[in-house]
Amino acid sequence: MNEYPWLAQYPKGIPAEINADEFPSIPAVLDKIVNKRPQAPIFTNMGVTLTAQETFDMSNDLGAYLQSLPGMQKGDRVAIMMPNLLQYPVSLFGILRAGFIVVNVNPLYTARELEHQLNDSGAKAIIIIENFAKTLERVIDRTPVKHVITTQVGDLFPFAKRLVVNTVIKHVKKMIPQWNLPHAVDFRQACAKGHERGLTPVELNNEDIALLQYTGGTTGVSKGAMLTHRNVLANVMQTGTWISQAFEEFKEVAMTALPLYHIFACTAMLSFLNWGARSVLITNPRDMKGLVKECQRWKFSIYTGVNTLYNALLNAPGFKEVDFSNIKMSVAGGTQIQKVVAERWKATTGCAIMECYGLTETSPGVCGNLPDSPWDGSVGYPISSTVVSIRGEGFKDLGYCDDPSRIPEFTGEICVKGPQVMKGYWNRPEETAGVFRDGWLRTGDVGYMDMNGKITITDRKKDMILVSGFNVYPNEVESVIASMPGVLECGVVGVPHERSGETVKAVIVLKDPSITKDDIVKYCRTQLTGYKIPRQIVFVDALPKTAVGKILRRELKDIK
Repeated sequence: MNEYPWLAQYPKGIPAEINADEFPSIPAVLDKIVNKRPQAPIFTNMGVTLTAQETFDMSNDLGAYLQSLPGMQKGDRVAIMMPNLLQYPVSLFGILRAGFIVVNVNPLYTARELEHQLNDSGAKAIIIIENFAKTLERVIDRTPVKHVITTQVGDLFPFAKRLVVNTVIKHVKKMIPQWNLPHAVDFRQACAKGHERGLTPVELNNEDIALLQYTGGTTGVSKGAMLTHRNVLANVMQTGTWISQAFEEFKEVAMTALPLYHIFACTAMLSFLNWGARSVLITNPRDMKGLVKECQRWKFSIYTGVNTLYNALLNAPGFKEVDFSNIKMSVAGGTQIQKVVAERWKATTGCAIMECYGLTETSPGVCGNLPDSPWDGSVGYPISSTVVSIRGEGFKDLGYCDDPSRIPEFTGEICVKGPQVMKGYWNRPEETAGVFRDGWLRTGDVGYMDMNGKITITDRKKDMILVSGFNVYPNEVESVIASMPGVLECGVVGVPHERSGETVKAVIVLKDPSITKDDIVKYCRTQLTGYKIPRQIVFVDALPKTAVGKILRRELKDIK
């Protein structure tokens, strides 16, 4: 790899190549920590901590229970639908250890979105927090799901705290709608039954699929990226080398506010676990008061977030009083960090935000800025064992830009090779073939590379809208709005937004002129997760289109 200029920029200690086969499987990362220090505190949520040994034992118990279920075979899919709770890592390791595939599901999904993902993945079982069991109830009869494990927020807390937390959530705050899933089994009961049975060891190959990680598609259909154990572990090792200069084994504390069902947070958590770090799991990152309180409680050394989260914290009362004396690393992904946010965070915490770039299909890391680099608008250098090429017309390699005045000449599609690149899309050979060319993954993102190998993104996937780090694909939102009685057609685009980076704008042609903007929002709420719902709605007589009838999205942005 010596011909790649970015290698010369690596600090001492960061290797050009990593060993993607260091671990045979994702659970082996936990096994390593158990063997080294079984009592190491590795996951904390709401003041309750699991040690490495406790996580290992419970994941074994849960895995054993899953193995006992009728019809379950190696390679079957098990969905996890919950926020950041202690139950998440137990479920993740349990599913994988038992030889099954994890399907990460956003707990805020509507019934329509959940139905699609369960059907597309062919999930036979699901582990779901009771707060959203009602959503599952609405669709379960139209899915392959045969086994349901339900959990409550406090299920892995000590008895007294468990009783109080679960009672308050259910009966005082009334956060759990009535649900009816006749054959559902309680999480604690499932673990107890599994403990009695014992886990049957399963031989795992690191080329086995570990995660079906769903991403939007330009067709509006959500697709499952097949991430193997090796894909994810490669990215764990790649990111691990990036942070190795600063970390000390068993001494780090990582604030984990990003949801673990998102690949960025999931891989980051595994990377921190590989160092024996404690991950402080934040269940509701929107509760700024609670998040600041957790930040005050821990002298944390690592923070992961997206631009909106960093910005919200900086504006939250009490955050400036947090003890930042231990902070070593702040990592951002999902969407570009705004300069003002980066500068304010550095001034407040003393730690620069390390901006990274990746996508679901790359587990997710592709490149990143070096620790403590000042903000410069770039996404840094390709990480170890990763090759990036900027491709133009005819898939020609455009090389490295040697003159800022010539940037347009060197701007093209960002293409990636590396051990973290997915196997393909689940049951979608045509879509898989469409994103690979000559062994390169075509990201659909546009940018250029300078003479040192540093990459700057100039445009994102053509139509994708990025709301607080979450992908929104216009076609999906358009199809929902267009299905509303009284709507003739619509076009959807992303527009800048101060807090979320971008927000969804819908330009709509009505058949029924009595329909209001509130009616549109109300209808969308029944079909779409909150971040996908249009915040701007404009009614027009006609949409701007090409000669062949394609909506001119770029013109929609300017319609008032």
